Amino acid sequence: MALLELKDLHVALEDGTEIVKGVDLAVSLNEVHAVMGPNGSGKSTLAYALMGHPAYEITEGEVLFEGENILELGADERAQRGLFLAFQYPHAVPGVTVTSFLRSAINAIRKAKASGEDDPVAIPEFRKELLAQMDRLKVSRELASRYLNDGFSGGEKKRVEILQMAMLKPRIAILDETDSGLDIDALKIVASGVKELVGPEMGALVITHYQRILNYIEPDYVHVFVDGKIVKEGGPELALELENSGYAEWERKEAA
Repeated sequence: MALLELKDLHVALEDGTEIVKGVDLAVSLNEVHAVMGPNGSGKSTLAYALMGHPAYEITEGEVLFEGENILELGADERAQRGLFLAFQYPHAVPGVTVTSFLRSAINAIRKAKASGEDDPVAIPEFRKELLAQMDRLKVSRELASRYLNDGFSGGEKKRVEILQMAMLKPRIAILDETDSGLDIDALKIVASGVKELVGPEMGALVITHYQRILNYIEPDYVHVFVDGKIVKEGGPELALELENSGYAEWERKEAA
């Protein structure tokens, strides 16, 4: 059984407009699934709905995590179980430093695993792990004392997103167009971090418009996403095909 399973998933906006129109998808540990589609196809809506964003209503279907339907769980509870979302446009959080945010998030997960009992990570242990991960992901150490994403460049925001992933150690990571706005050097660093983390303890769902990030994170499976549906599936060769042909063929078929 896959760790994360979507069964006939339908998602609508608050006004009732249906965006995701029946998606079946299964993601296991040690797998990279790429969801590729044109702008406006519903890829980000899918990501937000999986994480429990209140602006998106799941009207039909199931989201199973380790066999449990998690639709009634809040975003924090989904995160505690091991879901993680890296945003396309990470928000700034003035007044909360990167260090404080990460330590609070780790302690919340530890508390959930300890059945509600406080189990804070020791400060020396946390600091050692944080500095090691920052060096590995080429995140400037001075960012640790700055407010989260406040005044960060696009590349710094995305690196800090991957730093969060490295520190929180989710079981399934959803990356919503993480390559958006990155130059080639930042893209390589971010992709390298993702590639290192995917393994026996983590699977990934990489949502993207372009093939370029997949030059550095080779997917096991590629899903073409058009008009709220998966219209074709295949291996990494499908991403190359899309790079050459684009999405026009699939958009025409869906329109017809």
